[in-house]
Amino acid sequence: MKEKLHTGRVVLVEGRYDAARLAGLIDADILTTDGFAIRADRARQQTLRRLAAARGLLILTDSDAAGFQIRTFVTNLAGEQNVLQAYIPACPGKEPRKPVPGKEGLLGVEGVSDDILRRVLATALRAEAAPMPKQPVKREITYTDLYSWGLSGTAGAAARKTALLQALGLPPRLSKKELTAVLNSLYTYEELDARVRALAAQTERAE
Repeated sequence: MKEKLHTGRVVLVEGRYDAARLAGLIDADILTTDGFAIRADRARQQTLRRLAAARGLLILTDSDAAGFQIRTFVTNLAGEQNVLQAYIPACPGKEPRKPVPGKEGLLGVEGVSDDILRRVLATALRAEAAPMPKQPVKREITYTDLYSWGLSGTAGAAARKTALLQALGLPPRLSKKELTAVLNSLYTYEELDARVRALAAQTERAE
């Protein structure tokens, strides 16, 4: 098995099938735009801006017109100086899970070979003009922390998670994996622990 590529940047793809493909090829935090839904999702837009400023983005979308429209939108949103671009070639074909080819008859990120994906990702990472600044070593926020804060796996977790994300200005539909990646990028454990406790106290006073 080939060694995974590594980047401290957040890798951004269009959908969950793309993210699943890349998970086995690159050691990175991978987020999705949910296709064109990113255009109307203001909370996710704000999150991408913050992540781009803090860590930088690596964008990999399909090679069709829709993919380039999403790429352009996010690049303008995040700032070109914070973004690396990775491009897959225009390969005719159809993904096995789809009943018919896409509008332009091209394979998307999920459909091209591992070798192609490794090559385009490596090419994009080599193109960096300067290395990203090293992040200070800090205590990681984990799934166990989400549980201890009552944000996952406990009664009322969904409501508490929604309230926290709203307070932090983060998208409400983040998965648990996406949530820990975003929280670790934007906050220290101590900062977030204080925010969670303050929100809990505020909720208790309101009841």
